[in-house]
Amino acid sequence: MSLDFTGKTVIVTGSGGGLGRSHALEFARRGANVVVNDLGGSVDGSGGSSEAADAVVKTIIDNGGKAISNGASVTDDKGVANMVEQTLSEFGRIDVLVNNAGVLRDKSFSNMSMSDFEFVVDVHLMGTVKTTHAVFPIMKEQNYGRIVVTTSSSGLYGNFGQSNYGAGKMGVVGMMNTLELEGAKYNIHVNALAPVAWTRMTEDLMPPEAEALLTPESVTPAVVFMSSDQAPSGQIICAGAGVFAAAQVVETPGKLLGLDAAAEDVAANWEEISDLTEAKPLGMGFEQSAKFFALHNLKR
Repeated sequence: MSLDFTGKTVIVTGSGGGLGRSHALEFARRGANVVVNDLGGSVDGSGGSSEAADAVVKTIIDNGGKAISNGASVTDDKGVANMVEQTLSEFGRIDVLVNNAGVLRDKSFSNMSMSDFEFVVDVHLMGTVKTTHAVFPIMKEQNYGRIVVTTSSSGLYGNFGQSNYGAGKMGVVGMMNTLELEGAKYNIHVNALAPVAWTRMTEDLMPPEAEALLTPESVTPAVVFMSSDQAPSGQIICAGAGVFAAAQVVETPGKLLGLDAAAEDVAANWEEISDLTEAKPLGMGFEQSAKFFALHNLKR
């Protein structure tokens, strides 16, 4: 089975280097029209230049592909609107959005300024929200769309010094879970990537020998799959060094303690309540579980 993107238009944010560049080049190799969006700033989000995005576009065109560059910040409403307008003017449609743009301002929570916390969350969460919100009506109208958000193990599991980054990265998963439901009737699939790769954002966090294994190119196949006609929806795919896995939010069966339960009852039963042996992906949802237990209690 070949995953072909001929005639499809793909926007990849933050694609002037690293993971985004790898994604953009692979989509172009598979026939897609590619919008290479990159503000061209430093890892902490300061500065800006079109040089990186233009270089990726040149590589694509030199290899016979079709691409345009865009330098909008994903946090800028007007810039995002112009990017969408530019894309439609050039290619006529938007089939895939890969939200990849990101910044880092790491510091322990007690030492982190609110401005650094807000800025990182703004880029990762609101930047994803704004680009996705801009393309969602277009995808609904054409009854087709594939959206990839980029999460992280720092959001899923935590990482010291990255409370801001982790908050933003878990936030996009929450958005994905709802958009999966809202997009289903319009053939819009939304998935999340949790990558591990050696890039300028992670090179100071990893030993030098990791560079040869943790290549951006070893992550990109997951993004291409999640952007294809065969894509699932509502999934979190972890990818790095050629290894691919699925991460899920799970819920235990729980334990009925009754309406008169006290905190001491929760404490006494915590081992059983938290037992993951029979946990289910996404569970029934707490609201449904509570209703179930309530009805069960009434019938007793």
